[in-house]
Amino acid sequence: MKQSLRRLERRWRKTHSESDRTRVRAQRRAYQVAMATAKRAFFAASIASAENSSRRLFQVVRNLSEPPVPPGPGRDPKISCNAFAKFFADKIAQIQKEVDSTVGAGPGRESARVLSGPVTWDQFQSVTSEDVDRLLGKVKPTTCLLDPCPSWLIKASWEGLGDGLCGVVNASLCEGAFPDPLKEAVIKPLLKKTSLDPANLANYRPLSNLPFLGKVIERVVAEQLQARLEETDHLDPFQSGFRSHHGTETALVALVDDLRRARDKGESCFLVLLDLSAAFDTIDHNILLDRLEGLGAGGTVIQWFRSFLLGRVQKVVVGDECSDPWALTCGVPQGSVLSPMLFNIYMKP
Repeated sequence: MKQSLRRLERRWRKTHSESDRTRVRAQRRAYQVAMATAKRAFFAASIASAENSSRRLFQVVRNLSEPPVPPGPGRDPKISCNAFAKFFADKIAQIQKEVDSTVGAGPGRESARVLSGPVTWDQFQSVTSEDVDRLLGKVKPTTCLLDPCPSWLIKASWEGLGDGLCGVVNASLCEGAFPDPLKEAVIKPLLKKTSLDPANLANYRPLSNLPFLGKVIERVVAEQLQARLEETDHLDPFQSGFRSHHGTETALVALVDDLRRARDKGESCFLVLLDLSAAFDTIDHNILLDRLEGLGAGGTVIQWFRSFLLGRVQKVVVGDECSDPWALTCGVPQGSVLSPMLFNIYMKP
């Protein structure tokens, strides 16, 4: 219809005929009506497809009400990748220093640790090719620069690679070791808002990208860790973030219920909101491992988590430029399937 409209417009410019002008106007109206109808059908279908997912529904509504803006100015060419890497590392080190100076070695530091419980989970269950195939379908085909081939190709070639992938996963679980080549993350700086000054390093957030095979292994561990959390009923019942069948709705329902109950009793209410800066990046590895031992983890299970957390490095990549690797002494990897679950375990007390 658009092509037909353009042809009629070109013809009218040549002839300047009133009849051609009438045809152009009629075609333009028909095109506008068809476009509006198509948009309504598309938006209605998008909303209908998200009726069972509040998260998806919020995304649809946000895209309708606030269409994505074109990308603004990119990275300042004067800022090197090593400067980005140093800034991100120094930021975490500064936060750690402030926390240590506040908590110190007093009761607060001791209360951060928990006594280890009896070891009741000392090894992972081996998986079959069918299990890995099922979990592979849940992993987003995001390709990292460190991957030897595109992740979509791995998923498409599952029939030929299945046994090999299954062997790698089971070897990692049985030996209690996360492969060192999969511990490296690629960081890409992203300007927080297009209106911010691209020359200021503080205006960037680090986007982490992890190797695809590491995500497959994490999926297997995450499924068994989730089963363990449900079996022991470990998490707080009011923990709504990063949790299956929980979210903003369950958090708001609990909050509103508390407020109304307090109002019925004639009580006053205070709402305290804490914004944790770089929450995932500042997790203390020793405390987190203590938390996992308190969950009953031992043997090759706690060895695997220790291997997963320690010895990680990251490098900043922008275009064809790459920074030197920077060792990570704390935190859980962003973009990881396991990280939100480990954060919940870490914060539970």
